[in-house]
Amino acid sequence: MKSAVIFNIQRFSLHDGPGIRTTVFFKGCPLKCRWCHNPEGLKNKIEILYNKDKCSLCGECVIRCPQSAVNIIDEAVVTDTERCCFCSECTYYCINEAREIAGKEYGVDELMKIILKDRVFYEESGGGVTLSGGEPVMQIDFVEELLKRLKAENIHTAVDTSGIMPFEYYERIYKYTDLFLYDIKLIDEKKHKIFTGLSNDIIIENLKKLSDLNSKTAVCENINLRLPIIEGVNADNEHIDKLINLIKDLGIKNINLLLYHNISEHKYKKLNMEYNGLEMSVPSDEKMKSFKLKLENEGYIVKIGG
Repeated sequence: MKSAVIFNIQRFSLHDGPGIRTTVFFKGCPLKCRWCHNPEGLKNKIEILYNKDKCSLCGECVIRCPQSAVNIIDEAVVTDTERCCFCSECTYYCINEAREIAGKEYGVDELMKIILKDRVFYEESGGGVTLSGGEPVMQIDFVEELLKRLKAENIHTAVDTSGIMPFEYYERIYKYTDLFLYDIKLIDEKKHKIFTGLSNDIIIENLKKLSDLNSKTAVCENINLRLPIIEGVNADNEHIDKLINLIKDLGIKNINLLLYHNISEHKYKKLNMEYNGLEMSVPSDEKMKSFKLKLENEGYIVKIGG
């Protein structure tokens, strides 16, 4: 039985595709974007999040841990991840809610039961299910099986991807995916390496190949580009011009401009990770509107957000 590590199942979502949706967030991502909004989705394993500011050092988690994996060291609660079985006992008894588990292993049947509870909302709103992350395509066997099951139930499917995985993975799920939400961070390869840790060669090549799966004369209605716009990274006309040049012959028409935010900084502290987004900021409304107009003048259908 296939299983996957998932860190959130967001029901009644109005983003990440049309209508009312259930968005499933998979753990694991090859990219290390400095601005990542979901750092708990970077590692493909279950993790403990610990908020030291909320912790009163009452020691209840130490007492309750059946594996003796939790200890208080130097005025902080420390978890031995080699011994921890992520049973959630410590989170259940934490009166200050200073501890939480990021990630749970699901089977396809278990996940389908959750998804099908909201079938009526998908049908009435034209919604469906979106697979996000992290990078959902990393867990390709599970994703392929889940998408097959969703299509057998006639549920609209969307896959939010960075495009970084081998192209044969996308070929495997193409006929079960109604919409690819394809993220493009940067066109400049050198800057892409600096801000995400990896080259964008495969991302760009995969976008071209994915568009080629459509008829050469057809509009790629099943590919929606999503562009995070971040001051200090890519909030400039050079980035938009390079994007236009890249996609001008790909038949892609729908683009979402996603406004940067830094509200996830607290998650990094809980994971004991360094947050590298402090030099970044939110682009002005005027700048976002100017990018939208530039793309619309080229014939693209553009939305800020979503």
